Amino acid sequence: MPPTVAGFTARHIGTDAAAQATMLAAVGYASVDELVKAAVPASIHVDPRATSDIPAAATEAEALAELRELASQNRTARPMIGLGYYDTFTPSVIARNVLENPSWYTAYTPYQPEISQGRLEALINFQTMVTDLTGLATANASMLDESTAVVEGMLVARRASKSTSDVFLVDADALPQTRALLEHRAAALGIELQVVDFARQPGVEPAHRDETPATLPDAFGAFVQYPGASGRVWDPSDVVAAVHSAGGLVVAAADLLALTLLRSPGSFGADVAVGTTQRFGVPLGFGGPHAGYMAVRAGLERQLPGRLVGVSQDAVGHSAYRLSLQTREQHIRREKATSNICTAQVLLAVMAAMYAVYHGPDGLRAIAEDVATKTETLAAQLRGYGLTLVSDAFFDTLRVVVPGTADRVIERARALGYQLLRVDDATVGVSVDETTTAADLAAVATAFGLPDDGAPVDPEGAVPLASVPADLHRQDEYLQHPVFRMHRSETAMMRYLKALADRDYALDRGMIPLGSCTMKLNAATEMAAVSWPEFSRVHPFAPADDVIGYLAMIEQLETWLAEVTGYDTVSLQPNAGSQGELAGLLAIRGYHRANGDLERTVCLIPSSAHGTNAASAVLAGMKVVVVACDEAGNVDLDDLRAKIAAHADTLAALMITYPSTHGVYEHDVLEITQAVHDAGGQVYVDGANLNALLGYARFGDLGGDVSHLNLHKTFAIPHGGGGPGVGPVAAKAHLAPHLPSHPFAQRDDHAGGYTFEGGAISAAPYGSAGILPISWAYVRMMGGDGLRDATAAAVLSANYVAARLRRHFPVLYTGESGLVAHECILDLRPLREETGVTVDDVAKRLIDYGFHAPTMSFPVAGTLMVEPTESEDLAELDRFVEAMIAIKAEAIAVGAGEWPADDNPLVNAPHTAEAVVVEEWEHPYSRETAVYPVRALIRTKYWPPVRRIDQAYGDRNLVCACPPIEAFA
Repeated sequence: MPPTVAGFTARHIGTDAAAQATMLAAVGYASVDELVKAAVPASIHVDPRATSDIPAAATEAEALAELRELASQNRTARPMIGLGYYDTFTPSVIARNVLENPSWYTAYTPYQPEISQGRLEALINFQTMVTDLTGLATANASMLDESTAVVEGMLVARRASKSTSDVFLVDADALPQTRALLEHRAAALGIELQVVDFARQPGVEPAHRDETPATLPDAFGAFVQYPGASGRVWDPSDVVAAVHSAGGLVVAAADLLALTLLRSPGSFGADVAVGTTQRFGVPLGFGGPHAGYMAVRAGLERQLPGRLVGVSQDAVGHSAYRLSLQTREQHIRREKATSNICTAQVLLAVMAAMYAVYHGPDGLRAIAEDVATKTETLAAQLRGYGLTLVSDAFFDTLRVVVPGTADRVIERARALGYQLLRVDDATVGVSVDETTTAADLAAVATAFGLPDDGAPVDPEGAVPLASVPADLHRQDEYLQHPVFRMHRSETAMMRYLKALADRDYALDRGMIPLGSCTMKLNAATEMAAVSWPEFSRVHPFAPADDVIGYLAMIEQLETWLAEVTGYDTVSLQPNAGSQGELAGLLAIRGYHRANGDLERTVCLIPSSAHGTNAASAVLAGMKVVVVACDEAGNVDLDDLRAKIAAHADTLAALMITYPSTHGVYEHDVLEITQAVHDAGGQVYVDGANLNALLGYARFGDLGGDVSHLNLHKTFAIPHGGGGPGVGPVAAKAHLAPHLPSHPFAQRDDHAGGYTFEGGAISAAPYGSAGILPISWAYVRMMGGDGLRDATAAAVLSANYVAARLRRHFPVLYTGESGLVAHECILDLRPLREETGVTVDDVAKRLIDYGFHAPTMSFPVAGTLMVEPTESEDLAELDRFVEAMIAIKAEAIAVGAGEWPADDNPLVNAPHTAEAVVVEEWEHPYSRETAVYPVRALIRTKYWPPVRRIDQAYGDRNLVCACPPIEAFA
């Protein structure tokens, strides 16, 4: 007989039956199901035999075949719609060595900088690229998308402005999706938007000479689109000056490719520049994921949201990178946080940065000149045929006046294989990108009615930016750092990417046991379809008939997610967990307002909650009231009842995480949710810990009204070094009308047949749709039984680690059965009191043992939160347990005086190869103890590139762009 081939579930789950028997013996249960049923309260169990919409598990080959069929239903037209989204060439060296490389896509947010130097350098390159092109002082490590970045820019302006006004001015020529997002977000914060045609404002030539330019309204800030959505290029300098004179700040959304030829936002006085880096080699992906960007002028560095990479030094003075300033701001400042965005789009930012590294300033300028030349050529053809253009000055986008015939032009273009933008019945937009050919220009001209002579339009002789005034042409240099000039050949680029990857620790090296983060297997089969052109080269605003396969896949995934969570419908639009939180809270706000309960604005949040909860509540226009937790880490019921009573008439919502942030299944959860409902509030269940629940319980059955899910955790989308993520929002029927809508959505109905009418939460209708095939494939190949098995295996792994380490480190919280959920908190505070060894020392020493440290000091200072996930095998779990036990012994030796408190393997960790080879060894422990604490490392050692990094030095000496090469000599 042929050998038995293991199904996908067995490939995904790291422990087989024999390993699980060993683990169960350590935990004290006879079966995995018995263990999970003891941990999960009986009152919330679901019947796994119930009728399911989730089909039985498919094989990997079957899942790929189904995805191929879905992909074939997407029409691969040439997208020339524009509006901030462009087709692009991803250099193969970047596609193969970054996008498709697990060394890059399975890494986590660089909270442990010593083992994240590769991606941190890539992000420094990204920040340098953005600051150079925008002409501003400091850029962050990326934003979620352009429209979200504009909203964050508005909030920066509000915080930093000297104006007392609540008005924010919005360019009439802004991208329509950005205007939709601004309107939704501003309403909850009491910000009044005023749309202004800046072309009629000071500094812009009036349409008629006898007109007097209008005066700008008083405002705390203004937003300008540069170039405009219409393609118009103009000089905003006088508008900027007028806003500044009234005490306001100016946010400019700028196209980075255009900025290689046009004056930078910094040169005309903008305070904040935002936008997207998508056209720098990042596929369209039906809207994402893409890396937005934000840069600010000097003096606003500490107002930046998101992540900021800075340069510091390690223990021996070598330059090293780390996250700066507002790292994990939400956990420190909670409801006082200035943003709820706690991550970035790292993988995509790396791709965009490497696109700039590979092409360099001359290459980028050549690409931009080619785009501008072809646009000028098409403009000349259209004008020569008697057609009128809306704007005389442009870079890559034309708006063409076609009175009453827009639909005919659009249909002719579609018949030829092109997607153009229908602005209105008299105007059609067309955008040129780096993939546009002379034959494409000829086809587009034909669609506009020009005679088809069969010859391609020849751009020879056209002058780039011929229509743009000379004083708007860029004169200053950019990307002068050597990194943007050193890697022109593919050999050099390949080696640079490999060198950076070697400096990092990702799942392809070993376990990343980060509590609350669920670093599980991201299977190659799940990842395969992301690169297929039928999914990757699709514009987010393409006609519905061109994206039938995408819409079918999205509907299936929405349906499956609704079922496993116990909700009625799902929106996949939020492109991060933080945005899913915000969407859910805005849905609650919309529900109360629709019912006339305008006074319901109080949001109850347990003291243990993830920091973004409080920040999201504030951004949804709510007032945060903290609920205490008891000694077991559960919500304090007495305090909850007291807070509900105190705010009975103003209660909007309770936010809870289940299982709790402490990694425990709270047995009183039904009582908690009922108390909130009885008071007229809604229950938001944070889905961060869903990996401990799938198949055994459902948020909707717990009393949840709405939840966000983390597809980059529970549903196998890789973290990518801190992004991409997808944070869908799932809700009961009564909240469905208030879930995110979008002006360009290809369909109105969603899972369950519900229509959403809430405002936009992301720039694209389906958010980061380009990575949804990953989660679709995960559910399809696991099936309902496989999802349940994964939960059981994850809970078993966490309890096994807890059982084996309990004698060495107190396990801080457990449920009534003495069990944890999918993660356990190891309390290192007694160890510090006994030996002086800190949680930082243990985390850094784990690097010497070949591990990424667990989550440090969250949710309790001085602890490690360990989440092994279901994908790790028993050998890796045992290796981690034994490392922790050995480190405990080392700490005891320090406490006993065998090693000095200021010179021992823990306080000096991590140890580099240089440390044990170059230096004169004067430490009281051996070189072997330093770098080979266990013999198994001799052949498999991961060598950290730097010693322990001085965090405080980096904040005192803030440098957030590429340092000179000499710094690393």
